[in-house]
Amino acid sequence: MAKAVVGEETRLSSTEDRLSQSALPSEVGLIIGKFSSALGRAFLFDLIPTPPNDSAEPASALTEPDKKKGPKSKSDSSSLFIDKDWVAEHARQVSRMLVGGMKVLGLYVWVGDAAFKNSTIMLCQTVKGVADAAPVSGVDWDERLLLHICYSPRRWNCRNCLLSSNITSSSLRPCDFKMGKVLASLQTFKCMHNFNLRLPILRDSKLQTMSDVLRHAIAIHAKELTSAKALIDGKLVTESESYSSDGVHEVELLLPFLNNSSIEACSQGDVVGILSFSGLICSFAYLNSKEPISQAVSDIKGDIITSLQSRLDIICDEVDVDSDNNHDVGSQASNEISAEKPVPQLVLHLLRKGCSLSFPRRVFAPWLGGVFVCDYLQPSETVEVLKDHCMELLSMKAPTDVSTILEPEKEVLSFKTKSFWDVAVPSYSEIHVMEGKSKLGGGGESSSSKTVKPGHINVVAAGLILLLSVLVGFVLFVLKG
Repeated sequence: MAKAVVGEETRLSSTEDRLSQSALPSEVGLIIGKFSSALGRAFLFDLIPTPPNDSAEPASALTEPDKKKGPKSKSDSSSLFIDKDWVAEHARQVSRMLVGGMKVLGLYVWVGDAAFKNSTIMLCQTVKGVADAAPVSGVDWDERLLLHICYSPRRWNCRNCLLSSNITSSSLRPCDFKMGKVLASLQTFKCMHNFNLRLPILRDSKLQTMSDVLRHAIAIHAKELTSAKALIDGKLVTESESYSSDGVHEVELLLPFLNNSSIEACSQGDVVGILSFSGLICSFAYLNSKEPISQAVSDIKGDIITSLQSRLDIICDEVDVDSDNNHDVGSQASNEISAEKPVPQLVLHLLRKGCSLSFPRRVFAPWLGGVFVCDYLQPSETVEVLKDHCMELLSMKAPTDVSTILEPEKEVLSFKTKSFWDVAVPSYSEIHVMEGKSKLGGGGESSSSKTVKPGHINVVAAGLILLLSVLVGFVLFVLKG
């Protein structure tokens, strides 16, 4: 539970001025910030309005009051309508652009006091949809924030919204809220993390498609990072240590020597191939000066795994979009297209040839007070995509100076598989099948007699070696005599 909430006064005041000048009857958007479980506090960086949907309609609107109740109760009977699915989709896409420690903490709403009270259930359901679309991993926090900016009368109220399947008016709990300097006290941590995973492809594995195998590989690496030690500026990190120096602090993760999971997997079934998942990941994290240094390390680790999952989600989303587009074409063309499945949908243990898949690269753009946001670009995309996403999803001005955009990931994250079909030793059952086929095809003994058996080669070689040894011994005996 967030016992207290502190918002960046410059950003929140700017949002209030914008809303008061716009004369909008309502607006909903996302709260971006950081929740510290160690301090029991939430720090708000900015409020981002949800853009209009694909039909150019706003994400929220006031419903007209019931005219039968008379004009006297007109203002008291108005309520708020919210496009919950659209707000949740906005939260999902924005969460991909946030780096270590930064999260979608909840929902803000600009509406009158009466409409707010009449829309409590709708607001709580929207908050829950946001939480499901943009989960806060690594933190034991079963609530999200609901910030009410009231224009009649003008005031700010912040509440904790309990995430539960049974949403009632009692799901909202008040919490302390104030404005202060949040961004100025943040410390920056940066990590360049190299990883290289090699896992077997099993014949009878429950993980069928490449996307399933990739998610499993990411989960394995997440377990490895859990026990990894960290060096910050070349010094080993202790749990309760605090950091107060300025500048960007370099983080290096030291992975422990663990039992090779591939060896264990090999003993559980036939291995038909091997996969290699490797690359370089750049990660940023931001720490409040009152938080322990271990929180920055935890945020870096979580950001690395979240970044891998986001890249895989982007690839799978593009495959789903292409599949939907192909579904609309004629039946003949559809059959031709479906003959070759996209790489993420390939069944690995049935492949007779190796395959590879390149992941989007991560780029960074300056946002607020030295804080960066990120985006993921395909090999064919340029930083113009990043600019468009910043304007559309974060309502920020696109960076005009290209030199301020960071592209530290020079090496492309890749996923490669190598099949064992051509080099693997056949199993015992496969040998008998092969022998049976040769007898049926060549007529018994005549077929087998044409096959040079390894045992015959060994006997001949041993006889030649023995004969050569006798001859050498005889020559040596003669020379000595």
